[in-house]
This record gives sequence, structure tokens and C-alpha cells, in this order.
Amino acid sequence: MTTAEPRTFPFSRPERLDPEPLFQELREQPLLRVRLPYGEPAWLASRYEDVKVVLGDPRFSRAASAGRDEPRMRPHQGSSGNILSMDPPEHSRLRRLVMKAFTQRRVEQLRPRVQEIADGFVDAMLAAGPPADLVADFALPLPITVICELLGVPYADRGDFRQWSDAFLSTTKFTPGEVAEAIGAMREYMAGLIAERRRDEHGRDDLLSALVAARDEQDRLSEDEMLSLAEAILVAGHETTASQIPNFVHVLLEHPDELARLRAEPDLVPRAVEELLRFVPLGNGAGIARYALEDVELGGVLVRAGEPVLPATASANRDAAVYRNPEQLDLARAEASHVGFGHGPHHCLGAPLARMELQVALDVLLRRLPGLRVTDEAAIEWKDGLSTRGPSAMPISWDAG
Repeated sequence: MTTAEPRTFPFSRPERLDPEPLFQELREQPLLRVRLPYGEPAWLASRYEDVKVVLGDPRFSRAASAGRDEPRMRPHQGSSGNILSMDPPEHSRLRRLVMKAFTQRRVEQLRPRVQEIADGFVDAMLAAGPPADLVADFALPLPITVICELLGVPYADRGDFRQWSDAFLSTTKFTPGEVAEAIGAMREYMAGLIAERRRDEHGRDDLLSALVAARDEQDRLSEDEMLSLAEAILVAGHETTASQIPNFVHVLLEHPDELARLRAEPDLVPRAVEELLRFVPLGNGAGIARYALEDVELGGVLVRAGEPVLPATASANRDAAVYRNPEQLDLARAEASHVGFGHGPHHCLGAPLARMELQVALDVLLRRLPGLRVTDEAAIEWKDGLSTRGPSAMPISWDAG
């Protein structure tokens, strides 16, 4: 590996939803050598095209991280049995087992139910009257309810797996011991649900039952793979949407002209969601490292075989080589697709579901809460010590009808 002295990354402490200020400068330069809080040094890819190569080119591997001190934001490393740590064909085998639940067609069939759930939470907010907490009263319970129904997990247990999810995504909020304890508790919980499915003679129409059948009847995945998949779906299936709903509302309130445009043209909601996914930096730092399997020239730099590269998707989504006026929020933007859900083999499996939930959430909030506003900007509580950004509490109000 090159001996160039790496720079500490992230370069600065994230401020709310502000983009990393150095990314714009870095996109004018070749790859940069960086060191995260934990793990070995890595290259940082910040340009759109370079990021897409790292995410999609088979010369870059996730499986090659096994046995390596992988560059990361948190002390603990992921399990090698996790789908995020696999390459095709092993990754493809697991992905196919759950893809049917997240196809565009299946997701559109779920839309009326998601609309019903969203309206139900808004009904409760209207009945109680303002103020409300957008996170606790809407943004968090909406995707949790949806993923619980889809996976077959009791909604009554949401408090437990919300805590486990925070620990799973912790960078500094929890100690390594607390993280290990939470992951162990989540695995034990999932194992208990799986045991219930195996005792159920009639079967159930949920994703967890389908995974058990794939394990027991078709022998298409191991017990550990089944547990890891169920845990990943439960965490990833609600966390992104729960974070992005208040993020999107906050950004729209900071751009009143675009908010007024969206209120006047509700048909823009799907395009607005895509633009907000591009514009809002959800994560802290960069994506999961990929390891070069051979020497690869990338961004004017020779990445040697065995060297890790970090894809900075938040930077790629602001690349002026791809987007006109990338620092400007434009809800009618029609340019290239963003990489907010990744790219290539590990493109987010639940992206269609997350998109639909975000579309429903924006529509119902803007349509049913006229004059939606933050009651006190200083009272917003922002996440700290987690790998995702956004409010953990966001007091809102609206015009009484």
C-alpha cells in the first residue's frame, strides 16, 4: 500500500444536514488517502463516476474485507455472514430470496396499506392538536409498522428493536460492549420468532416465514444467513425512511419557494423525493469500503490490489460534472439518477419500498397539515454518535382547521 500520509476522515464534525465542505474541493482532485476512526487507511472516491465504478465494478469486492482491519466509523466490524459483506454469486443467492417482497409491482400493491397507516398517524396528530413530534408521532412509527407487517415482527416490540437498531448503527453513542449486547439480544429475539414459525403448522404470509421455508425446505441458506438477513431487513427496513422523513421536511422548510412549488404541484412528489434523496446527506462519512482485487486506475490514481476504497455517495450526489447547480435544491430536476441508494450489486434492496413510503409521507403531511412548520428550531434534537443523520425529535405545528 502507498506510503502517503492519510488525512483523518471525516474531515469535520457533521452539522445537522450540511454537506461536508471539503467535498467540493476534493471532486476537483484525484482520489485522496484517508484514515477513518478505525481500521486501515483507504482511498476516498468523491466523484460521481469514480463512486459508481467502486460500487459496480466487479474488480472491487466486499468479500475481500474478510480477515482485514476494514476502515470503518465504529469499533466493531460486521459479520462475514452478513449480506453486505458478500460478493456475487453468494450475495446474489441471498438477494434473490427476498427480492420478490421488494419489487416495484409488490411495493405498489402495498401503497394503499401504507397510505392507510400514514393517514392513521396523522389522524391521531390532528385529534391531539399541535404541537406534535414529527419523529415520534409519524416518521418513526410509519416505516416501523410497514416493515413489521412485511417481515412478520410484532409491532408491540418496536421499543426493543429500535434500541437495537441504534446500537447497530452506533459510532460513539454506545460502547463496544453495549453494541455487542444489543446485537446478541436482537439475534436471540429473531431466533425466537423463527422458532415460532417452525412450530406454526398453518404457516404465515410474511417474509420471515418465507426465509424459514427457504432454510428448512429448500436448503438455500444457512441458519446464520437467515438470522443475519432478518436482522438486516428489520434495521434497514425502517431506519432510512424514519430518518429521511424529518430530514426532507426540514430541508423543504428551509427552501420555502420549493415547498410552495410542491404544494401547488403535488404531482411533483415522486420527482421531489428523488431530488431530496440526492440533496440530503444521510450518512456520516462514506460508504462501506470495497477492496481492489487487482490493480485498477481510478480517478487518475493507481489503486493497488488489496487496497480499500471508500465511496463517498453524498459527494457524488453533488458532482457538478453530472448535475447542473448541484448545491441548489430543484424539485423538478431531470438529470442523472443519484446514488443515494447505492449502485451495482449492493444497490439497496428496499429502495422501491423506501421511495414509496417517502412519497406517501410527503404527500399526506403537506396535504393534511396546512402551514406545517417547526415550532422551535432550537428544540430540534439532532442525532449524535450514529452513522445516520437527522432529528431524533422535531416539534411541529400546523394551522388548525
